[in-house]
Amino acid sequence: MVKNLYIIGTEPRTGKSAIALGLTQMLLRDVQRVAFFRPIISGGQGNRKDHDINLILSQFYLNQRYEDTYAFTLAEARDIVNRGEHALLVETILNKYKGLERRFDFVLCEGTDFLGSDPAFEVDINSEIAANLGAPVLLVTNAQGKSPEEIVSSTQLAIDGFEEKGLDILATIINRAEVKDKDYVLSQLSCKFRSTTECLHYVIPEEPSLGKPTVKDVAKWLDAEVLIGREQLDAQVDDYLVAAMQVGNFLDYISKNCLVVTPGDRSDIILSCYASRQSTEYPDMAGIVLTGGIEPQRNIRKLIEGWSGNPMPVLLTKGHTFKTARVLMDLYGRIEADDQKKIATALGTFETNVDVNELRTRLEAKRSTRVTPKMFEYSLIEKAKNDRKHIVLPEGSSGRILKAADILLRRGVVDLTILGDPDQIRSDISQMSLDLSAAHIVSPAKSPLFDAYVNTFYDMRKAKGMTMEVARDTMADPTYFGTMMVKLGHAHGMVSGSITTTAQTIRPAFQIIKTKPGASIVSSVFLMCLSDRVLVFGDCAVIPNPNAKELADIAIQSAETAMIFGVEPRVAMLSYSTGESGSGEDVDKVREATKLVRELRPELLVEGPLQYDAAANPDVAATKLPGSAVAGKATVFIFPDLNTGNNTYKAVQQSAGAVAIGPVLQGLNMPVNDLSRGCTVDDIVNTVAITAIQAQAVQAQGK
Repeated sequence: MVKNLYIIGTEPRTGKSAIALGLTQMLLRDVQRVAFFRPIISGGQGNRKDHDINLILSQFYLNQRYEDTYAFTLAEARDIVNRGEHALLVETILNKYKGLERRFDFVLCEGTDFLGSDPAFEVDINSEIAANLGAPVLLVTNAQGKSPEEIVSSTQLAIDGFEEKGLDILATIINRAEVKDKDYVLSQLSCKFRSTTECLHYVIPEEPSLGKPTVKDVAKWLDAEVLIGREQLDAQVDDYLVAAMQVGNFLDYISKNCLVVTPGDRSDIILSCYASRQSTEYPDMAGIVLTGGIEPQRNIRKLIEGWSGNPMPVLLTKGHTFKTARVLMDLYGRIEADDQKKIATALGTFETNVDVNELRTRLEAKRSTRVTPKMFEYSLIEKAKNDRKHIVLPEGSSGRILKAADILLRRGVVDLTILGDPDQIRSDISQMSLDLSAAHIVSPAKSPLFDAYVNTFYDMRKAKGMTMEVARDTMADPTYFGTMMVKLGHAHGMVSGSITTTAQTIRPAFQIIKTKPGASIVSSVFLMCLSDRVLVFGDCAVIPNPNAKELADIAIQSAETAMIFGVEPRVAMLSYSTGESGSGEDVDKVREATKLVRELRPELLVEGPLQYDAAANPDVAATKLPGSAVAGKATVFIFPDLNTGNNTYKAVQQSAGAVAIGPVLQGLNMPVNDLSRGCTVDDIVNTVAITAIQAQAVQAQGK
């Protein structure tokens, strides 16, 4: 069973709070610990709590603190995005959600209310959040006042729009419908869950008692005083009538369950309202709102308080008539936490019109396989934090390195040693207002370990002509010093390359750390984070033109790397032909490499040679290589040479908007990773987390 579900209303006033009530009750029948989460709330007036959160927590007594049920108000979210800190918005929401996910068995999420000024922003932000939470979506549309054709059109447009954003639509609920031809509407809608299973559709008819406010709602909305009729506040309000004309004309406009709004000094209107309650010629109104803070004259109030006919509530508000009427225009029926009648109606209506057994079964059968870039980056940080490692950063003179170090330490991802001139580094830290007090800042040549490192390096390389003088000069280089820290267990891994070349990072690793048993070469992969999954591309950075044996080694190493980062390896050995359709030296090399992989690691799913489209696209695979366990669903793509791999990863990165994390070096005894000189601070943070996770794997293998 999936562990979450995201309710998205497609427009204002869809009645999704009633849907949230029904879903929560459905979940609690099978799931012991259910949480409710709204990533972004509208933002209540004053200290008012969010309506839907308060409703769910009060009704079901969920074991949650209110402050854990949301991340931002809509105004806060918009401000963060406008400041260019979109990543912070998503990351904070993920952190809040993950906190609930750890404590609860299921998290029911609800999107924004579409009451802001920019519905496009709300569509985009709801879509992005649902994707990053890996949540299937239940869409709720508002069918009020629409014809059957209009319902179908607006609902299908919403489905298509959210499907285009890559969301998994589990079900749609067409709420507040006034249509008799329910079967027609349902027959016209189409959407698929993960492009394989038709999603579910339900129609819920308009229930007036849920969609329209009561006099009690009006009193709360206006913060009005109840002068008379406290026992009649549950009366439903169908319309508002502003009484500014003479009585004779006013009476022509009275309608059933209308709420009359008039100044408190209009005794004639007040008395005519009460008189109409005694007449069979006029429908019963819901009540009266007196404006301007003007109470009725003493004798008028005495008269109506002693009224023996049908009672009617009278409210008093301080605002003037026009202001009051304008405020009431924004009031709509809401299910209040203390209104058990409405809550019971909402739950009954939901269960009558939604097949809860069908919905529950479909939900239980689904497991989300979607992994967005932000989800993957978050998982890297969380995995690294679970078993904190010590990483050395030899480029202390890089401002990006220092900024990344600040983030890593604040988030408790790793322990750090930063190499360089301590005085200069501390000066840079001060100028950038960073906090690196938890980091070890070391000058290699002045370290107490320096002489021991020199002697170790000399012993390792003397057979190759190394002298003590050269060893001392070499070990003063921060990259060599950092590599020796890793070799001797004083650090678990190293990250470098933001201001140095790949050769300057890799050469010391070759000389000091060397390749691990079973690996003939050091190669690399990029973790390619597409919109809905993570792929592994290798080798795109190190080996220019591998032979068949080296290509097989790259494939095996890449599969192992994939497993470390939670990607199930299905290995595609790429070429310009598929299966037995082509021949030539390049194809034969890939075919031979595939054979070697199967001999060395028979448990791995591997296929080759494969063209990229046959490896990635199920429809193409069904034509070119039907029945393959890899074709059409590959997760690890092995390129025949560096030229092909490097160009392909960059093409996918630029054309598909993928996030490329790497290169991640593989094949070394202990992890060392190289940064691009154009890397961002986020790239450095991710690479350090990756290095820490690799160090965890090395430790696990050694036990």
